[in-house]
Amino acid sequence: MVTLGIDIGGSGIKGAPVNVTTGELVAERIRIETPLPSTPGNCAQVVNEIVRRFNYTGPIGVTFPAVVRHGVTLTAANVDKSWINCDAEKLLRAVTGMPAIVLNDGDAAGIAEMEFGAGKGVKGTVAMFTFGTGIGSAFFIDGVLFPNTEFGHLLIRDKDAEKRASAKVKEDKDLSWREWAARVNEFFVEIDKLFTPDLIIIGGGISKKFDKFEKFLRSNAKIVPAKFFNDAGIIGAAMAASKLQK
Repeated sequence: MVTLGIDIGGSGIKGAPVNVTTGELVAERIRIETPLPSTPGNCAQVVNEIVRRFNYTGPIGVTFPAVVRHGVTLTAANVDKSWINCDAEKLLRAVTGMPAIVLNDGDAAGIAEMEFGAGKGVKGTVAMFTFGTGIGSAFFIDGVLFPNTEFGHLLIRDKDAEKRASAKVKEDKDLSWREWAARVNEFFVEIDKLFTPDLIIIGGGISKKFDKFEKFLRSNAKIVPAKFFNDAGIIGAAMAASKLQK
């Protein structure tokens, strides 16, 4: 079964059709810059553009960098604040004319990695963190997701963790891998104290360079890169949407 997954981020909106029985992208993904302002209407038009470029009809899964409950975006991190309390599923269904499901971006990435990737078959507590414009998170206990954790907003030195340790911060401040990893480790200290995860999966685009910073990371948990790197959110979104067909 092939289903379209789309990942809305603070800097880009990307999507691809996914074979949801294998987790593989069946076509090269399309990425479009997140519009400015990144209002619901503007982002919905980009989502629709991706749907049309693939000439796709059917359910679509869409991730969003915020708390999402029953299709409503309750917060808005790294996107326009007009997303707060937006019925995103209703909006996307109206704009695309397709059935749609919206879920937290970290959760979607985690779902893909637990089903097909680095977390497959792992018992105990698994934490996934996606490092990009912000820091997304997903937590699983024996494979069961606890949704909308959003631990990128955990306070570290009186700032949201993602304001100190996201991939964007590394780029903006021109931090070395060692300097950036030291900030990530401060975050992991708090995660270890609160949850004692057995496994931490590093996702987002920066995970492609895991070999550059792996030796600097510290945690009581085993730390591994995401199998699907920055495509995990697309895959998890498609997996969620595929259930609309059942």
